Order: sequence, then structure tokens, then C-alpha cells
Amino acid sequence: MAGVKGVIILATMDTKGPEALYLSDKIKALGEEPILMDMSMRDEKREVRAEISAEEVAKAGGSGLEQLSDSDDLDVNMEVMVAGAVQIIHRLMREGRVNGVIGIGGYRGSFMATAIMHSLPFGLPKVMVSSAAALPGLSTRFFKTSDIMIFHSVIEMAGLTNLLKNVLDRAAYALSGMLQGQVATPIMDKNKGIAMTMLGPCEICARTVRTALENQGYQVIGFHATGIGDRAMEEMIAEGLLGGVIDLAPGGVGEHLYGFMRDAGPNRLESAGKVGIPQIISTCGVNHITPSKSKYTAEHKGRRRYDLDKSRTWLRMTPNELKEVSEIFAEKLNKSLGLVKVVIPLKGWSSIDSPGRPTYDPEEDAIFIKELSRRLKKEIEVIQADANMEDPEFAKAVISAALDVLK
Repeated sequence: MAGVKGVIILATMDTKGPEALYLSDKIKALGEEPILMDMSMRDEKREVRAEISAEEVAKAGGSGLEQLSDSDDLDVNMEVMVAGAVQIIHRLMREGRVNGVIGIGGYRGSFMATAIMHSLPFGLPKVMVSSAAALPGLSTRFFKTSDIMIFHSVIEMAGLTNLLKNVLDRAAYALSGMLQGQVATPIMDKNKGIAMTMLGPCEICARTVRTALENQGYQVIGFHATGIGDRAMEEMIAEGLLGGVIDLAPGGVGEHLYGFMRDAGPNRLESAGKVGIPQIISTCGVNHITPSKSKYTAEHKGRRRYDLDKSRTWLRMTPNELKEVSEIFAEKLNKSLGLVKVVIPLKGWSSIDSPGRPTYDPEEDAIFIKELSRRLKKEIEVIQADANMEDPEFAKAVISAALDVLK
């Protein structure tokens, strides 16, 4: 393998050996260099050895294949193999020997392969061929915040039928296509890369702000702030990939507090502060909650609400919830090492939160503004704009504040 820059193939060779070998041959025929990594958790002889054996993976994960074979704790065994594979792949990447990753498997194999892929950088081609991709609730656990391409095999990976060969062929072609040119190595000027959270109810504002910043030479990377997108943004900021944040829709902070649909995790609104990059914070969706309809309480059913569509409903926050969330905002933002400005519209925090709509209540919003302003350190300016989130005047206020801190 010395000097090779290849494609890692993740597979349990004890159960998917022939299929993994077929995929390896196909990738090689397409001009790439396959590197099979055996993720098997049983110590047994195999006719064909992978370039990276299961014994090597288990050892790198701090155990041995014999110990895993004697253990009935599959979750622990999987953790060992994933940890070992991550160690090995990252070492190979540092040596410049990895160009992409592809995994094949069912339920357990998909969990292991995608867990490994979660540790790999954005832009590195990652393909998961899974017979379990369509199981309810699993696909989001496979993706999480990583740019993985999930390839649903439909049929089980058991026996090299013509149908399965067709699936593996198409997956190999897809990965090979991703490896062409410079696609696998996206280049960003950190100082010109600006993250921006957005939602449909603040899309006009986001579009106006993005255009203005692009005219100043910035690249604005949008993140759909429904929980997963803003988690991904926090991770990319922590990795040092971005130079500033326009956080129009940080509602995931409150959603995490209450455990609702847009929950963006415990680290929401923290990464930019820790690395010291400038931030503009606003409030789209912050005054609404999105509990699952199947978990509505009697109290939830009595709240003011707005139906975005048949699947999505926003419920108005209570004054006490607004106060609780403002305290968390202040606590997180006060730890920021870089410049921070908070820009809040006084006539509604989104397009659905406007005069005449059922959840519009600027008097209650003022509770959040007052409490936040009182708790923020004096270095953080709170700008109040006499407009709705989607009005041109508000976008102008965000643009002005952004250009000020970004300079």
C-alpha cells in the first residue's frame, strides 16, 4: 500500500466477503485503488484477507479479535471496531493515502460504517450502500451531520445475483464520479466563509443578506436550522472552517431545552464564541416551539398556533419560556471571545409572526428582549429594529451590523 491514494471499502468480510470483493474489483476496474477494511467481529479463518484485517482494526480500537469473539456485548464490540477503523483511516489520511470511503452492509454494518464516516471531513466522498436504509427512523441516524450519500440497495446483500451486482456497480460508478477533478478537496478562504442559519419564515431576509455579503466578496454558506443543519454548522465552525456567523434562526437553543423537533443539541450557539469569530444573532423562530404532534399535552393543544403546512405546526411560547430561553442565550453569548451583535425585529420574528397572524405578540416578545438585554455583558450590543423579520428595513439592519463586525 506504500504510496497508494485509494478508496477505503468498509465491510464485514465474514458475512459480506464475496460482495465486498466484487465491489473492490469493480472500483479497481474504474481506475481507483481499493483498500478493503474488514469490520468483522468474529475470530475465524477467511479464505480471502482484506488489505486491512479485522485483527488490525480491533487492535487499533484497544482490544483483540479473540476477545470480541468471546463477548456477547455487540454494542461494545461495534464501538471497538469503529474506534479502530477511525484511528487507521485518519492515519492513512494524514499520509495522503485516502481519496474516498464506501461501505456496504445491513443494519449493523451500516451503523458501523456510517459512524466511521461521521469522523471524516466534509467534502471527502462517502457512500453507504445499505439494505437497512429505508427502515423507519434509521436514515437520519446514518446521516447525522455528515455529507454521506446513502445508497438504498433495496435487496439484501446476500449472494452475488445479477440484481445485487447492478446495485454495487452503480454505487462504484457513483463514488468514481465523485473522485473526478477537485470535487473531493473543496477549498474555502476561512475569512470569507460566513455561516448563515435560515428557515422558510425568514427566507427573504436571508436572501437579501446573502446577496449583500456576496457583493462584498464573502461566501455565505446556508444551514437549514431545523436541528441537524445547525448542528452541522456548529461542528464546521469548531473545526475552523468558517470566519463568521449570521445566526438568523437560533431557535434550536430553546428546542433543546424542551426536547422538541428542532433540537440542535447542547452546543448550539457556542462554537463561534469559543473560536472567537464574529457573530450576528437574531430571533427567527425563537418565540415558537415545535413539539411532536403525537406528544402534545392538553396545554399544548390550547396554545396559539400557526400551521406552516399539513406536517408542521409552530406553537407560541409562553412568557415564562421566553424568559428561560433568554437566560440561556445570555449565558452562551457572554462566553464569546469574538465580537457579537444581537439584532431583533420589534414587529414579529418571522413571516408567520406578523400583524394579523394568530401567534403575533410583540408585547410578550419584549419579555425576551428585556431579559436578554439585562443579562448580556456590556460589550454585546442589542439592536432593535422597528420592522418585521422579513421587511427590507430589518435586512438592512442585519447587513449593517454584519459588515461592521466582519471588518
